[in-house]
Amino acid sequence: MSKTSDLTVALKNIQAQVKTLRTQAAEVRASLKTARANAKVEKTIARQAKKNVAAQKKAARIAKLEAKLIAMKTGPVGSVAIKKNKKPSACTTVYQMAA
Repeated sequence: MSKTSDLTVALKNIQAQVKTLRTQAAEVRASLKTARANAKVEKTIARQAKKNVAAQKKAARIAKLEAKLIAMKTGPVGSVAIKKNKKPSACTTVYQMAA
């Protein structure tokens, strides 16, 4: 074989290798692009889940405070209410008048 034919064969091999490397580079770029997109979606989902948890905690806290407010407005219940509604004894009224 002549020197030029060896060089052309080598050139063809190198061109084929360059072509395969370019296709591999394109595949890697595409996979990176999809990985970034997936990471962005996962981050968005995590952020939304965190917001949902915070909203649920806030709603529970508001409900608890509203229940406490209603309890404060209604006044005492049960044995405490019975004791408060009793008429004071004579000795208690005397002490209250003196004070």
